[in-house]
Amino acid sequence: MLKKLLIAAVAVSLLLAAITFTKLGQFTAMGEAGKNMILPPETVTAMTIESEQWEQRIIATATVTAVQGVEVSAEIGGRVKRIAFESGSLVDMGAVLIQLDTASEDAQLASAEATAALAKASLTRIKKLNKQNLTSQDALETAEAKVKETVAQANNVRALIAKKTIQAPFSGRLGLRQVNLGQILREGDAIVSLQTLDPIYVDFSVPQKELSRLEPGLEVQVAVDAAPEETFIGKITALNPDVDLATRSVRVRAKVANPDEVLRAGMFAKATVIMPEKKTVLPVIATAIAYATFGNSVFVIDEQTSESGETEKVLRQQFVRLGQARGDFIDVIEGLKPGESVVTSGVFKLRSGMKVIIDNTLAPEPSINPQPSNS
Repeated sequence: MLKKLLIAAVAVSLLLAAITFTKLGQFTAMGEAGKNMILPPETVTAMTIESEQWEQRIIATATVTAVQGVEVSAEIGGRVKRIAFESGSLVDMGAVLIQLDTASEDAQLASAEATAALAKASLTRIKKLNKQNLTSQDALETAEAKVKETVAQANNVRALIAKKTIQAPFSGRLGLRQVNLGQILREGDAIVSLQTLDPIYVDFSVPQKELSRLEPGLEVQVAVDAAPEETFIGKITALNPDVDLATRSVRVRAKVANPDEVLRAGMFAKATVIMPEKKTVLPVIATAIAYATFGNSVFVIDEQTSESGETEKVLRQQFVRLGQARGDFIDVIEGLKPGESVVTSGVFKLRSGMKVIIDNTLAPEPSINPQPSNS
C-alpha cells in the first residue's frame, strides 16, 4: 500500500512540473513578443507655433446708463385733464405730456389780474396828483408797492398754472404711462420714465493698477447678451478722480453710439478697453494644454530618424508657463519657440516618446474671437 502511494505522489509531482515548465515557456515567449512588438503611430491634430501681435485689452463688467434719464413726476397736485403722449414714443424737449385741471387757478388769475390793473390805474392817478403837489410822496410809494404786490400775485398764479402743464425736460424716449385720465395726482407722483438712449453711457470699474494706462479717447467695445452678434463701439469720456476704498478700483465712463436703441439703461454689459500698444505673443490652441497640479504642459512633435533611415514624428512633453487667454488661444510665456509643432487635441492619452501621425482633416477651426450660437 505504501509503495502505491509513493508511486502516485511521484506521478503527480512529475505532472505538476511538466505543467509549470510549459507555462513558464509560454510566459517567456509572451514577454519576448511584447518586447519586440511595435505599436502603430497615434493619429493626432497639430499646429505650428508662430508669434503674433496681440492688442492689449482691459476687460470689465459694465452697466449701461442713460446720458439723461428721469422719472417725470408731478410738481404739484391736481386732476389729470389731458394725456398728450403715447407709451414708448419719442418726444422733443418741451413737448406737453400731461395737462392738469387749472379751473381754480384760472379764476384766481383773473382776480389777480383785475387787482393788478386797479393798482396800476390808482398809481397813474397818484402820479398825476403828485406832480401837482396834491398828494404826499408816501402815498406815491405806497401805490407803487401795491402795483408790485398785485403783479407778483398774478405772476405766482401764472406759475402755478404753468406747473400744471407737465412738459418733457429733454428729448428722449418715453416709457410706460403710469397715470390715467381723471386721476388725482399728488405732488411727486410718477407719470412716465424719460430716457435719452442715443448716445448712451457705459460705466465700469477697473483695478487701480490699470489707471496709468487709461485716458479719455481710448476705444471701448461693448457687448450685451441682448445682441450677442453685435459689438458697440465707443470712447472713454471720463474717469473718476477718486479710487473706491472697498474695491480699490476706478470708475470709468464711456459714451457709445446707440442709433437703434439696442442698449437700454440698466443693462448688464461687458466692456473691453482697446489699448494703443501691442504685444508679441506665442499663442497655442487651448486644447493643446495638459493641465496638472505640478505644472501645465504641451506635447511637442519632434522629428527623428529611425534605424531603418525613415523620418518619424515623436512626442516630447514640454512644461510651459501660460499668460493671457483670448478666444480659443492661450499665450505661452515660457517653454516654446516659434516654429515648433504641438499636438492640439487628445493630450490626456499621450506620453513622451510616442510616435504620431498628423492629420488635421477634422480639426475644428480655432478663432481669436469666437461667436458661438445660443443653443
